[in-house]
Amino acid sequence: MTSAAELLANGMVTISILLAGRNNIHTWWTGIVGCLIFAAVFHAARLYADVTLQGFFVAASLIGWRQWLRGDRGHALRVSRGGWRLLGLAAGVGTVAAIAYGALLHRFTDAYAPFLDSAILAFSVLAQIFLMQRRIETWPFWLAVNSLAVPLYASRGLYLTAGLYVIYWINALVAWRWWRKLACRPEAA
Repeated sequence: MTSAAELLANGMVTISILLAGRNNIHTWWTGIVGCLIFAAVFHAARLYADVTLQGFFVAASLIGWRQWLRGDRGHALRVSRGGWRLLGLAAGVGTVAAIAYGALLHRFTDAYAPFLDSAILAFSVLAQIFLMQRRIETWPFWLAVNSLAVPLYASRGLYLTAGLYVIYWINALVAWRWWRKLACRPEAA
């Protein structure tokens, strides 16, 4: 059964994700509120890597908010590309991190699906870093995260969250296309 906390967390995070896809600065504060609530929801579901991830998202959102406003020598950051090489390097780092953190959770906690949960954590961190930098490479990572999250959250009875991650997957695909267009514009802010 969906709790009030899960409903509220999903509402705030959905707003944040849709705003991120539209390159809107309000993505940051709405995301902070949603992540704080999600931390409690995931703790109750014994998804400890996701609890850790929510803490990271709060800190990253504070930094990202500032970066988007003043990250380019006092001016707003523009949407940019890091390239395929950066994407491949980040994917490798994320895979190693997911395996290492998953092994720790497996060994020292009662975590449910520690390796899958850790993959969501690792690739979300990378996606968030790219989002903070306004790099279009954020969106392929969000597609991967959303693809992993749907079955995991459904398996824990978080059906609303799983369903919304299907919508987030579609949003990431649309946003990826939109941000690629923005990166080609000289005024892409």
